[in-house]
Amino acid sequence: MTDAANPATPTVRAALAAAAARIGGDSARLDAELLLGHALGRDRAWLFAHADDALDDDAVACFEVLVARRARGEPVAHLVGRRGFWTFELDVDAATLIPRPETELLVELALARLPHDRPLRLADLGTGTGAIALALAVERPQAWVVAVEASAAAAQVARRNIARLGAGRVELRQGRWFGPLQGERFDLIASNPPYIAAADPHLGEGDLRFEPRSALVAGIDGLDDIRAIAHAAPAHLVPGGWLLVEHGHDQGGAVRSIFRAAGLVDVATARDLEGRERVALGRRP
Repeated sequence: MTDAANPATPTVRAALAAAAARIGGDSARLDAELLLGHALGRDRAWLFAHADDALDDDAVACFEVLVARRARGEPVAHLVGRRGFWTFELDVDAATLIPRPETELLVELALARLPHDRPLRLADLGTGTGAIALALAVERPQAWVVAVEASAAAAQVARRNIARLGAGRVELRQGRWFGPLQGERFDLIASNPPYIAAADPHLGEGDLRFEPRSALVAGIDGLDDIRAIAHAAPAHLVPGGWLLVEHGHDQGGAVRSIFRAAGLVDVATARDLEGRERVALGRRP
């Protein structure tokens, strides 16, 4: 069905079908829906309810640009400027790592170790968009969360998200790992640091091509930053405090060894929904 006055004008349904075919891949239809919703300022429910509505020329032009960029591989999150995480949406741009569902496992594991009924001091190292810090602050209202970010551009994104979602409960500090936390101790420290090896071929594939290498790569084996965090963490944890770090699916054994060498106890690894080792955790004695 098209607009009778302009037979070339596509309907919502036709535009989505054509865009999905052009984008390709397992998520093509969802990608198309998110991009068209962004172009129209509408949600997906509206697209379903108005599938036979004709699109105006301005909407078609905007949508075409977005689809072309997605077909070249640009992440949907960068094109629409938002990404859902936990129970909220975050501002995202090319300066930050795109929040991923696997990182929600780290949040779940952290919350399982944090009481509800008392004040807490928490830290999120390499906060990026602020995803982990904000999820912990939302779920533990008595907590004070310090979010640390080395990149000035990423810190600007985190600052916007914190102002919108966590003002008064999350403090952003700029610096590398524990640099801005001298002399401070926390009940729990969480981090999703860079953990990809410098020569990993995946860096040339998918969304990773468009994300900042500084948020992805950590030395020859991908473990340089995890080593630095684990080595310094005990001095910044209260007795009994926890360190939780996300890592690559094939790094579980190496990260457990790093944690134990740093003096942490009760060291373990949690698996993600696909059964891959994804988050290491350990406690200061």
